Amino acid sequence: MLVTRVGSLVCAFPILHVIETMRPLPIEPVAGVPDFVAGLAIVRGSPVPVVNAAVLLGGVATPGTRFVIVRTGDRRVALVVDAVLDVRTLEPSVLAALPPLVGGTNRDIVRAIGALDAELVVVLDAARILSADAWRVLEQTETAS
Repeated sequence: MLVTRVGSLVCAFPILHVIETMRPLPIEPVAGVPDFVAGLAIVRGSPVPVVNAAVLLGGVATPGTRFVIVRTGDRRVALVVDAVLDVRTLEPSVLAALPPLVGGTNRDIVRAIGALDAELVVVLDAARILSADAWRVLEQTETAS
């Protein structure tokens, strides 16, 4: 897992979904997308949606210091995180499914929760970060440019 910090949370991404980490790039805002989508950035010559991970997880937007580019099927998404901490193996015994009482509109993106070095860790499912509707809006924006 790629372990990152997003606000006060430790977030992890399955390393198989991570393409790269990089310094943030300029972001062009896009209308009609969920509030956690900051806009589009040109990454290696192609437009890539940028998601502020803090807002995605129900917090306040942060400027972040890193982009984590993840694979979502045949697409890519850049997640804004505050720091990239480590690459670690998380034992299945420390992870559990999200409890039913923990709600929120973006609960589908949380694959598991657990503890890592006495801190709560949230494992995100890259494939579910953006809905089909958000992808349609972004694709229309790309073709209109």
